[in-house]
Amino acid sequence: MMAKISYVFLILLIFVESATQQVFSGGSVYCLPGTRCEWKNIACPKECPSPYSMGKKNKACYVDCNAPTCSSQCRQRKPNCNGIGSACYDPRFIGGDGVVFYFHGKKDQTFSLVSDINLQLNARFIGHRPTGRSRDNTWIQALGILFNSQSFSLEATKAQAWDDEVDHLNFNYNGQEIELTQSPMSTWYSEARDIKVERIASKNSMIVTLKDMAEIMVNVVPITKEDDRIHKYMLPSDDCFSHLEVQFKFLGLSPKVEGVLGRTYQPDFVNPAKPGVAMPVVGGEDKYRTSSLLAPDCKLCIFSPASENANQESTSSSNQSGTLDCTHGFAAGSGYGIVCKK
Repeated sequence: MMAKISYVFLILLIFVESATQQVFSGGSVYCLPGTRCEWKNIACPKECPSPYSMGKKNKACYVDCNAPTCSSQCRQRKPNCNGIGSACYDPRFIGGDGVVFYFHGKKDQTFSLVSDINLQLNARFIGHRPTGRSRDNTWIQALGILFNSQSFSLEATKAQAWDDEVDHLNFNYNGQEIELTQSPMSTWYSEARDIKVERIASKNSMIVTLKDMAEIMVNVVPITKEDDRIHKYMLPSDDCFSHLEVQFKFLGLSPKVEGVLGRTYQPDFVNPAKPGVAMPVVGGEDKYRTSSLLAPDCKLCIFSPASENANQESTSSSNQSGTLDCTHGFAAGSGYGIVCKK
């Protein structure tokens, strides 16, 4: 009788969590059928018993139910603005080569962060130019993604004053707004299950996973009054300039990848950022400007989904997560910023 009740409970769990790959309960993760680790109940480390981290510096339990090891680990699940593959602040990037650089762009314009054969990732900038200044102070307000003949975008919504109890994230998939419950357990999948969106806090923090291609950790944050005072932004009183902090993990980028951030992953890229300078600014606005958030039309953009099948063989070795370990090496154990090659 007990076995029958347990079986019924399991079926209910699978029904409730049908849009996810796992169920979390009491310090462990149960991998659902259809995943590589199906039927396994994997205990979280004592140091991080929950998969949801409420603090920026806290690590959370992470289990990849499609990994060959079927094990758990403690991992930062929010952007590390001092880590490789990050884009934060005004905006400051840390490239795949580990070099810190600033790219100011222009307010109310969009630029290609990454342009590869089967991935286009753009950013819309917002900004403010104080009286007497020669350039805009800019921040990343939205991301636009083209992937597997689909489009996905997320944006930080405008706010006069910041309120931690309000969610400032909007999502769109193929032109339709996504409703994602404000709960740290909320998860959404595209129809082909190759795009995953999960909240890692009830509001303003999330992870977007593009199957075999990228993982994007996102926070929405405001410009605080202290930020305004220190940096002398001279912001208007009716806008706190809510914007995105992001960190990217890439798998399977081609050697010809372009974009403000993408080019730093080219094997022989030489970063023009001047070492020893407090704010090494790198240009390229004209090369990487796009006509809209979801347009792959910058001068150096190489996005060409029609060529994806022709190039699949050359990149497949980078996409075999079962034979690769992207959690070690030059990115300080996080896997962020590493281009995995066989």
